[in-house]
Amino acid sequence: MIIYRATKKQFVDDVFNNTIANNIDEAFFEHLGRHTSPNEIRSWENSMQFMYKVVNMRELPDGVGVAIEYQIPLTAKRVDFIISGLNAQKRAQLVIIELKQWEEAEPTQKPGIVVTRFQHGKAEVAHPSYQAWSYAYMLSNYNLTIQEQGVEICPCAYLHNYTPDGIINGKLYEDYVAKAPVFLKNDAARLQDYILRHVRYCSPEDIIWKIDNGRLRPSKQLADSLTSMLKGNDEFVMLDDQKVVYEAAVYLAKKAQGGKKQVLIVEGGPGTGKSVLAVNLLVSLTAEGIASQYVTKNSAPRAVYSVKLSGSYKKSYINNLFVGSGNFIETMPNTMGALIVDEAHRLNMKSGMFSNLGENQIKEIIKTAHFSVFFVDDCQRIHMKDVGSVHYIKQCAEEMGADVHLEHLSSQFRCNGSDGYLSWLDNALQIRETANIRLTEEDYDFRIFDSPTEMFEEIKRKNQSNNKSRVVAGYCWDWKSKQDHRAYDIEIPQFFFRKQWNFNSSEPWLIGEHSIDQIGCIHTCQGLELDYVGVIIGPDMVYRNNRVVTDGFKRSPNDQSLKGFKSMMARKPNEALQAADAIIKNTYRTLMTRGMKGCFVYCCDSSLAEHFRELTAEKTEYTNEVRIEPVVNDDVKYIDFLPVYSIKAACGYFGEGEDVSELGWIQVEGVGKLNRNMFVVQASGHSMEPRINDGDFCVFRANPAGSRQGKIVLVQHHNYYDSDFAGAYSIKEYSSSKSYDEFGNWEHEKIELKPLNNDYNPIVITAEESDDFRVIGEFIGVVD
Repeated sequence: MIIYRATKKQFVDDVFNNTIANNIDEAFFEHLGRHTSPNEIRSWENSMQFMYKVVNMRELPDGVGVAIEYQIPLTAKRVDFIISGLNAQKRAQLVIIELKQWEEAEPTQKPGIVVTRFQHGKAEVAHPSYQAWSYAYMLSNYNLTIQEQGVEICPCAYLHNYTPDGIINGKLYEDYVAKAPVFLKNDAARLQDYILRHVRYCSPEDIIWKIDNGRLRPSKQLADSLTSMLKGNDEFVMLDDQKVVYEAAVYLAKKAQGGKKQVLIVEGGPGTGKSVLAVNLLVSLTAEGIASQYVTKNSAPRAVYSVKLSGSYKKSYINNLFVGSGNFIETMPNTMGALIVDEAHRLNMKSGMFSNLGENQIKEIIKTAHFSVFFVDDCQRIHMKDVGSVHYIKQCAEEMGADVHLEHLSSQFRCNGSDGYLSWLDNALQIRETANIRLTEEDYDFRIFDSPTEMFEEIKRKNQSNNKSRVVAGYCWDWKSKQDHRAYDIEIPQFFFRKQWNFNSSEPWLIGEHSIDQIGCIHTCQGLELDYVGVIIGPDMVYRNNRVVTDGFKRSPNDQSLKGFKSMMARKPNEALQAADAIIKNTYRTLMTRGMKGCFVYCCDSSLAEHFRELTAEKTEYTNEVRIEPVVNDDVKYIDFLPVYSIKAACGYFGEGEDVSELGWIQVEGVGKLNRNMFVVQASGHSMEPRINDGDFCVFRANPAGSRQGKIVLVQHHNYYDSDFAGAYSIKEYSSSKSYDEFGNWEHEKIELKPLNNDYNPIVITAEESDDFRVIGEFIGVVD
């Protein structure tokens, strides 16, 4: 997908007339249904002035092609600038240019990684030459039009504000600069020469359009590439944050072998390449002589990997490389050099069939290895026993005296590389608020079916090409066929639909020759990927009164994911309902993100199906709804965007120093200069009307100083229940009265948290209860 495409002459005219940034932004809106941030528009205005000076030369024909913000197929990454045409031998050429506004950089000990300064602080990032080369590699390897027509891609980087200092293009990075030259502040003429060496003539064909609309190679899947990867071949190129995480892991693993334990926690959503990175690390560290193992709690990935590797490696070798998370109960400390834990959100406290072995899987893994890396997605915890959250792993590592490091993955390689689909899905399932963005077939092949039979048959047709499509379902039906192979499990009588759950067999269901007629569940596909996935959403999730409602009692008792739910309901009903709601929604989110190319859905509840349809309908007009972005560039954080937290997370993070993840980022204007102490939470209820309405996104300043009297604040109080926020959190107007002793010392007599709506009563906190009360933030304003 290309955001902006023109000839050189049109591009030059657009820059000269000072319309280029607006033209790009309008094209951005047309393609993605939203405008970009003011900071990115300013970046375009700045960088395009420099590119205008570079391309505006007589020797470069007016008709050569120019493209800006070209999204690399199957990823969420975009190439900044492309020039297309013919070289001196009249062969098709692309020059791709990675643009940076950096002014300085610092070297690191990690290959291809530099440190540079953004407006929010310094950060490690991939070297611009590596970044440009990796984008060219992706285009060359995945676009059949480029391959078939022999289009050569010439990558480079242009840091137009960077004064030469011998670092960014120095000896430490010479291998990367050789692959993609880097041009600095005084190198405009050199960049012109580079472009002219590769593009001298116009092409009779629109090369960029042909590439953008060309055929793609079939998506490469990890399981199919394992054998080659274990033999040391590079099957997957790492992009941007993947490269940063990979080099950080290798560096820490080596450091740990001769010193203090090192723990790396890597957070990333579906399709961010966690498993690919894990296997790459397994190969690399083993080659370095560091005894390493790949660890998962879920057996399904290990079973698939074992089948794929059989014939190339002995079974004992495979079983030693890929192990379960319960293998370290009795191992001696520091037995392994490195343990690489994939799907770490699935880790449990204890091990064994009856959860009666060991004490803590996380601590047992850390104890066993000098270096351990945990790949985590908190939104894929789908069992009551799952304890592997980012916060808890960090806590365990610190208790064991390890150095802890945190990294984040945002590069998207599933769901057609569409961050928009993942954002839309979180909104549709009401996991977190985002705008009702436009979801088109260009983004991702998502379809709602009125009949499970029709959906199943369409998946079977997709499966005929390569056996990489399957149907899965929520665990709402008993597993009758486990005892009677003639019995049917999933039955939807009105459509005469009858299917069985996947059999236990020697061949994993996901890759079985004849398993397409069986239905899988979360336990057979989590951690794996398909081309197309069909999802049957059972009666455990429905749509009522504009809410996605879950019901743990509609789950089959055969499903162990909610084991303990009923007993918890008797003791702590609110906690039980919240836990079940999170597990059910996380389960369907995980199922609906298994497909690299498409997701087809049948809902047992017709209202839920209609809810999805409304959110996928084409919109001809767009409202000014607040939009939560899952990821934004570092250079706009706390400048144009603030992080959004759940109210509970905000109270933990800003009140008690816990490590929590933001729900996303919101663009904020009109509240003054932003800073790192500011954050956003969404109000709930009507107690603060008319100042704050139900659903408003509210900006707060953390840890406010000075008097709070008469101010609206976000507070946490453990001894009171606020109906608006269903628990120990409130947004209210603060009022307090004090008493003084004979020495002039004061203490609170009472604190009143006052609603602005007279239909609600204030919350009164006495002096004795003030220790369980905390002011988290001061209200600044509402996001428009």
